[in-house]
Amino acid sequence: MNEKGKIRKVIAASSVGTMIEWYDFYIFGMLSTTISTQFFPKDHPTAALLSTLAIFAAGFIVRPFGALVFGRLGDLVGRKYTFLLTLVLMGGSTFLIGCVPGYESIGIAAPIIVLLLRLLQGLALGGEYGGAATYVAEHAPPNKRGFYTSWIQTTATIGLFLALGVILVVKAGMTDQSFNAEWGGWRYPFWISILLVGISIYIRMKMKESPLYAELKASGKTSANPIKESFRHKANFKMVLLALFGAVMGQGVVWYTGQFYAQTFLEKTCNINFEQSRTIMLWAILFATPFFIFWGWLSDKIGRKWIMMAGMALAVFFYRPIFKIFLNESNGHYHENMAKDNISRIGNEKSTVAILPLSNSIDSLRTVSTPVLLSNGLSFTEINIDTLKANTVESTSTVRVEKNVHLPQSIYWKFIGLVFILILFVTMVYGPIAAFLVELFPTKIRYTSMSLPYHIGNGVFGGLVPFIGLLLTTTYPADKLVGLWYPIGITALCLIIGVLYLRNKIDNNIND
Repeated sequence: MNEKGKIRKVIAASSVGTMIEWYDFYIFGMLSTTISTQFFPKDHPTAALLSTLAIFAAGFIVRPFGALVFGRLGDLVGRKYTFLLTLVLMGGSTFLIGCVPGYESIGIAAPIIVLLLRLLQGLALGGEYGGAATYVAEHAPPNKRGFYTSWIQTTATIGLFLALGVILVVKAGMTDQSFNAEWGGWRYPFWISILLVGISIYIRMKMKESPLYAELKASGKTSANPIKESFRHKANFKMVLLALFGAVMGQGVVWYTGQFYAQTFLEKTCNINFEQSRTIMLWAILFATPFFIFWGWLSDKIGRKWIMMAGMALAVFFYRPIFKIFLNESNGHYHENMAKDNISRIGNEKSTVAILPLSNSIDSLRTVSTPVLLSNGLSFTEINIDTLKANTVESTSTVRVEKNVHLPQSIYWKFIGLVFILILFVTMVYGPIAAFLVELFPTKIRYTSMSLPYHIGNGVFGGLVPFIGLLLTTTYPADKLVGLWYPIGITALCLIIGVLYLRNKIDNNIND
């Protein structure tokens, strides 16, 4: 097999496994609304969702610890076997989350077990990315390192795409009640994981060790203590801090804002229905994913820095205008105004939200299933009984009933275009960053040194975007866009540090 064929095999084997790990990690977030009803009491849905997002965030917070544990292992025993181990750990944890009984069956033990499994997921992912990116970079020709490692950069988004796709396919074959039941269809994506992991383990077993690491190990020059050398050596620790605060911190929040927070915002704030909110993300991801490769390729020509900085700058300036369009076009601001009116019937064609006297029975509400068409082309369907029960206002003897927004085609495609722009920002900051990180650190401590800033930036700063966004929105409900100030602030800070202190030099020598 020629050199080009070998590098393609390396990229394929690394990418498939990493994609599956991202799939495993993200299906929890994609199903957070359903999970919140299964593993927490149903009396307080907002608190349950916040608790679920906190568990989701916990998986991100422990990623730096996984980076230290598995990074050290990767620098001591090799890249191949370390990220083979992380794959097994991730796949097993994901499958077991799908097997945990709900809160109604085992009580408080349910969320505790899920939290522990989620922590194992975070530890596994903390060791996966650094190994895969390092493995590919150490096989790549110097002048194509950005291009080849950018294929690894597509795996996080493709894993998200796969998670969304599997969830939609599973849900399409069953009712909402069947999908959201304790042992319903929402568990299938977790169970499917074990099959995907089996395929990836088979592929990775056939891989060989990185040639640079194998040469280093044969000469007896591997690090005896990668953690100590990474963080006690002043010059190297300076590079770790610069990578974190000048590049990865901003990249992390841009990634999670463009893909996770955007979906949560469309579904929970704009009230867009389940299928449309997810297919909007699917189409946007499909159109934007090739740009990871483009920016990686371009970074080989002009350098990594200014591509990443441009992506951050665009995100800072355009987040609020784009999300404001989401809010206005979906008529989300109108919901709050209508809540002040005491409308006695559901189905009023001019109403977005209906207020119903408590004397009406829940059963009578179930019979109202025809869409409510509005003059602006929006329609609302599927009365949410759980929302109805949770939003009882006894002082006025009324309850608020929200309905799902179904976008007309013109607005639907407009939203796809706007989410595509958000993900385009993601591709700019994420496409070149693997090559950027690899080139900062020497071979013998590269796995450890690059993994830690990556997983702090993405796991802590980025992973907290959905949770902090929802928390801010809940705390300051008058401003629907308040949740954006966290990613905007973090990205702006990172942009300033990166512009001032990062170099645009492409270091083609990573063999030392």
